[in-house]
Amino acid sequence: MTNKLDTIRQKIDALDKKLQSLISERARLAQEVAQVKQAQGDEALYYRPEREAAVLREVLARNEGPLSGEDMARLFREIMSACLALEQPLRVAFLGPEGTFTQAAALKHFGHSVHTVPMTAIDEVFREVESAAVNYGVVPVENSTEGVINHTLDMFMQSPLTICGEVELRVHHHFLGKNQDRSSLKRIYSHQQSLAQCREWLDMHLPGVERMSVSSNAEAARRAANEEQAAAIASDVAADIYHLEILESNIEDNPDNTTRFLIVGRQPVPPSGDDKTSLLVSTPNKPGALHQMLEPFAENAISMSRIESRPSRLANWEYVFFIDINGHIEDKKIIRCLDTLREKTAMLKVLGSYPRAVL
Repeated sequence: MTNKLDTIRQKIDALDKKLQSLISERARLAQEVAQVKQAQGDEALYYRPEREAAVLREVLARNEGPLSGEDMARLFREIMSACLALEQPLRVAFLGPEGTFTQAAALKHFGHSVHTVPMTAIDEVFREVESAAVNYGVVPVENSTEGVINHTLDMFMQSPLTICGEVELRVHHHFLGKNQDRSSLKRIYSHQQSLAQCREWLDMHLPGVERMSVSSNAEAARRAANEEQAAAIASDVAADIYHLEILESNIEDNPDNTTRFLIVGRQPVPPSGDDKTSLLVSTPNKPGALHQMLEPFAENAISMSRIESRPSRLANWEYVFFIDINGHIEDKKIIRCLDTLREKTAMLKVLGSYPRAVL
């Protein structure tokens, strides 16, 4: 038995040596890419969302196990992140503070070699990207249980930023505290969406405890760490940062609870081969306007994956529609569709074409 284990371990050591050599070679090639891009001057783009999405899709397609596709893609994501940092370290703003799900989404998308910058509000994330203080921003846009994040949608009405990507993150909520007796609890802190997503568990286990909505789950954990007779609903990362214990795990009502996040930047993204396009459309306030708006999508066989309406803020009872469609702005059928839409609608704004979330 010992001899067999020794033989296997020797093979692993030899493979580790080869892997390390190949990763170093990849990193040296990334440095060569950086030199070529530096010669292009200020116009050079170091992070290419469409390129990284295509690489990760190829990783998933050729994966034969035993590691899952998700695990294999995560490994390659970190390799690409470290290599990109040799070219140009990215600064990414997110809805903070440290330990939020938005930060987790940023790290899932960009890898851990980026510098994440916490912001206190969604509009601050947009402003940081617009001012070029950071390269990209990450903001939540919708949850599978509670629906859209209205503040994010409202920001797109006024912002010149482009959507460069999306991240889907499976969200697990944990009940955090300092191991106190539940009967002594007076308040539970969390973001309003998280409180809603854990309503059944709270009603069953802590029906008489006050529920306090705060700006983020990480802020909830910070308060619970600094107050007596308080607990929080937050992530395992927040538990580590604020030195709280996980008293109950996965207390969300829906085990498939998923939040979608958007990556916002300043440059358009070329086609990746599997893309989405997000639109902002306003229709005249007249009978049949909505039907006329939807008709070009059907005529051009374009699949619509989401439509949300929001008050336009320009006049009472007028609305704008946020629409996600499958395909890229450069696709011929989407070009035809948008040409028709411009004639039938009061306003059409392309928020961005970007790779569909790989995982």
